[in-house]
Amino acid sequence: MAAALMAGVVGVGGGGGGVGLGLGGWGRRMHTLFSGSARTYFDWQTVGWLHSLRKAGHPGLTRLLSSSAPTIRSYAASLAPSPDLLTVPLLHVSHPRTGDWYPAINKPAGVVHWLKHSKDAENVDWVVILDADMIVRGPILPWELGAEKGKPVAAYYGYLRGCDNVLARLHTKHPELCDKVGGLLVMHIDDLRALAPLWLSKTEEVRGDRAHWATNITGDIYGQGWISEMYGYSFGAAEVGLRHKINDDLMIYPGYIPRVGVEPIIMHYGLPFEVGNWSFSKLDHHEDDIVYDCNRLFPPPPFPREIEMMEANPNLRRSLFLSIECINTLNEGLLLHHASMGCPRPKWSRYMSFLKSKRFAELTKPKYLNADQIHYQLSEKKIVSEEVEREHPKIHTLFSTECSTYFDWQTVGLMHSFRLSGQPGNITRLLSCTDEDLKRYKGHDLAPTHYVPSMSLHPLTGDWYPAINKPAAVLHWLNHVQTDAEYIVILDADMIMRGSITPWDYGAKRGHPVSTPYGYLIGCDNVLAKIHTRNPAACDKVGGVIIMHIDDLRKFALLWLHKTEEVRADKAHYATNITGDIYGSGWISEMYGYSFGAAELNLRHIIRRDILIYPGYVPEPGVKYKVFHYGLRFGVGNWSFDKADWRDVDMVNNCWAKFPEPPDPSTVAAEAENIRQRDLLSIECGRALNKALYLHHLKRNCPTSESSNNATHIEKTTGISLVSSDQGHSDSMRINRKNRDSVFDSHLQSTHGSHHVRSRWAGMFALWVFSVLGFLTIITVVLSSNRRWSSRTRAARSKKSFA
Repeated sequence: MAAALMAGVVGVGGGGGGVGLGLGGWGRRMHTLFSGSARTYFDWQTVGWLHSLRKAGHPGLTRLLSSSAPTIRSYAASLAPSPDLLTVPLLHVSHPRTGDWYPAINKPAGVVHWLKHSKDAENVDWVVILDADMIVRGPILPWELGAEKGKPVAAYYGYLRGCDNVLARLHTKHPELCDKVGGLLVMHIDDLRALAPLWLSKTEEVRGDRAHWATNITGDIYGQGWISEMYGYSFGAAEVGLRHKINDDLMIYPGYIPRVGVEPIIMHYGLPFEVGNWSFSKLDHHEDDIVYDCNRLFPPPPFPREIEMMEANPNLRRSLFLSIECINTLNEGLLLHHASMGCPRPKWSRYMSFLKSKRFAELTKPKYLNADQIHYQLSEKKIVSEEVEREHPKIHTLFSTECSTYFDWQTVGLMHSFRLSGQPGNITRLLSCTDEDLKRYKGHDLAPTHYVPSMSLHPLTGDWYPAINKPAAVLHWLNHVQTDAEYIVILDADMIMRGSITPWDYGAKRGHPVSTPYGYLIGCDNVLAKIHTRNPAACDKVGGVIIMHIDDLRKFALLWLHKTEEVRADKAHYATNITGDIYGSGWISEMYGYSFGAAELNLRHIIRRDILIYPGYVPEPGVKYKVFHYGLRFGVGNWSFDKADWRDVDMVNNCWAKFPEPPDPSTVAAEAENIRQRDLLSIECGRALNKALYLHHLKRNCPTSESSNNATHIEKTTGISLVSSDQGHSDSMRINRKNRDSVFDSHLQSTHGSHHVRSRWAGMFALWVFSVLGFLTIITVVLSSNRRWSSRTRAARSKKSFA
């Protein structure tokens, strides 16, 4: 099996593979390369890529197409005018020595061949390497981007974790120089000549190292060495001492929210994206011959005026405009290509008229960068960053999970929503695992992760209490990770973000964390607080979402853990009328650990009811909540969802597994408006979880044939139907952003919140109680016989811990 390597070559003087001087003469001659296979899948990408470069004013275009087949000339001629075409020998997909089928190796192999055999390569100073699935919005000129000899410019590929572990130590002499980069590469020709042979040989080397293909080593979610070519580049670059200037502002994935003030020059549509009910995924067009089907285009996205009505937030609106620009540019390229094929003039439509309008031309005009602008942007960016840092300090988001598929699907949901939320700063999953669990665990790639020893089974008391992992993990992270964040946002895994959660929006400051109300923590008002904190008057009934200054958290984290252990051991006060725990089993001890620890430091919370909503609760009119907390069962009509029903179902590793689809929003009866909005919020949460799973499975390249098989398997093994009675809509997993942002959120009622679901553990807890009955009896007798002595002892212990 063979594939043609296609490479676009940009000559500054333009045309015919020639490389003109222009733009300042010698030292500013450049080529642009991209790779792909001789298939319709890459044909339409090529059309879009070439059109966007020409539209952006990129100086001169030549495409290299490699093939040993004589017919490749007629194939390639249909995609590029002959003056822009240069053919090179085909590079076989199957390795000539090992027989390994690895198409990605064509990329470095093609670059090596071009350097050796192309006359253009002898008359060039700079090379830009892109992927085929990109839309370029302005000229990419190396000297304006700050590229230097020995210092290429590149985009960040953070998942290349092999740069930090044994993989780099095995495959390069300079692991400390390994940069996690890819996507966009801009480098001097001398650097490329030194790098290219190593890029190829290191790719072969990593690809052959099957012993280190595992996900926890490479970051490759398939664990099959598929990203060996990326490591080949990073290791080869490290070997020759290249240090990259990593630029996160040049490239964006459509659907992602750009940073304020940043104008991306490249749109990389490698992931699915959507605008309202419209969506696009390149994988849906894998065998699409749209290039050769006269006047057929991709489904048109919403018009700009619809975007303006759909989204009020200016930065979110800008993200939607980028998404429609991407597909509109692709469609414009297809129209022009069809015209060049001699296709008849397309019929008039509103969309055709828009693509030829002044408005569209204005929206897609080239985004220019020159040396002065680059210098200004970098200097200005530094100044703005310093100002913003004073006004809007850095934040970091944390959430705690365990090594189980139950937490994995929650992680998939939270991470997907985090990427869409516009939340500033980074996010870290605190993953609590035993050594044995960690050996079997498969979900390393689901989120940026800090690994924590599990305390589910307490190492000193033997108490089985998984909730203690949350404070223990936060404390472990603080003790083992250096952070420059000024504020920490702490979430639960069973949450979906609907927007950013920042200290400046909610008034957090030193000594005054922000949190959401947990009214059922009645222990703050009775003897429980008097026993376990010196400042019972400072006990706040809060939890769920926490925004806290890092200085407060450093002082508080140990107390949070200590007070959790203390309350958990106070079995004499487990009763419901004391704790508010309807099960009277001490399950919410961690919550009291938080409230009592905060009271001990006299941290007074800013309690905000406008952050969090439990799906299924009646909304408070006019409030835009930022978080769904799906800890309780909720439903609409005959459809319902309870996370506890999916505790033992592997939704992440079973291809195309998903939850029963909620009803279509259009079917929600317009009775009382607050009830209607409640149901719309519930539907939005259910759809968000399914959308996250869909994109996860899509990223794993799950075959479509497995969809029904896995659904049947899960239904048989769990007894849970994966099909809702309201299903049947092909777009049922798409998030309707317009509905999402127009509906109201609800306030938190005084109930037991997400911890109702923890009742599932009551049976296991009962078994544990019986196993240590003797020990519990002794503790109970001591505590009940001398409660006053116990209170003084605990108070003294708290003072000692705080000191």
